[in-house]
Amino acid sequence: MTSAAQSGATAQSAQTDSPRKRELLAAAYGYALANGLADFSLRPLAKAIGTSPRVLLFLFGSKDGLTRALLARARDDELAALAALRADRPQAGLADAGREVWAWLVAPPHRALLTLWLEGYARSLLGESGPWQRFGAQTVDDWLALLADRQPAGTRRTEAAEADRTLLLAVLRGALLDVLATGDADRVTRAVERYLDTCA
Repeated sequence: MTSAAQSGATAQSAQTDSPRKRELLAAAYGYALANGLADFSLRPLAKAIGTSPRVLLFLFGSKDGLTRALLARARDDELAALAALRADRPQAGLADAGREVWAWLVAPPHRALLTLWLEGYARSLLGESGPWQRFGAQTVDDWLALLADRQPAGTRRTEAAEADRTLLLAVLRGALLDVLATGDADRVTRAVERYLDTCA
């Protein structure tokens, strides 16, 4: 088989879903949650999840392809959380939405996912092409859409409403960074609540 044919076969296999591919993606995602994605190597990842680098390359096409699949899985988890928040008290206002979002962000079981999210967000800011591209911008859009849903339908398209939800998201994101860096959720939550009281 020529190198071009091999490349085509690899690309085709990377696009094909299978139970084995889903199984290894789930295992690799667990590894990424525990270890992060910064400068990760296929060899230790493959060893940790009971496969080989060649199998991972066959299934995902490249290291970038696997990274892209892992980031997509992280975004799927984020979107599932957003859907749950949307379904809970959909008539609540922006301040209540902020409290619900913060309660989810600060919950210890979500710490690994949010650390991975932050890593993808930071890498996307470097402007490099590849799996990280637009990850941060997509995340901002996802969260702003949730907050917009909690604003009155007649005003949510105004510049003032856009500014309100943008500021709230900035406060929550900055507070999250503090918690991830220090682990001091109680102190940061008091600060978030102080801000949310001004949004009521």
